[in-house]
Amino acid sequence: MKKEGILNSELAKIADDLGHTDQVCIGDLGLPVPSGVKKIDLALTRGKPTFQEVLDIYLENILVEKIYLADEIKENNPEQLKILLTKLSADVEVVFVSHETLKLMNHDVKAVVRTGENTPYSNIILQSGVAL
Repeated sequence: MKKEGILNSELAKIADDLGHTDQVCIGDLGLPVPSGVKKIDLALTRGKPTFQEVLDIYLENILVEKIYLADEIKENNPEQLKILLTKLSADVEVVFVSHETLKLMNHDVKAVVRTGENTPYSNIILQSGVAL
């Protein structure tokens, strides 16, 4: 049994298999998952685990070079955005797209991780970097 790191076996497997530029989405309760895309459902109840809790663990374990967020988070969930941005290293590129575009981008991610988060636009696509 693993003692630290990502303990969820499905998420650990995805994380272990990521290559440079591969993408994973962490989303809230309401984010649709496209047919054919792996869904890792971590939601226990409304609000648990939070988006930020799952993001923290992901960022501790995965090198991220770029993120994609919905433009709508700026007006509809500014506190979530503020907290999220403080967690990123300075070299992470932040790209804002429409929420509809973000949902379309999910067709190409390795997995969508569903959290229990119940605040609007708490969705992020994280692009893996390379440790060279």
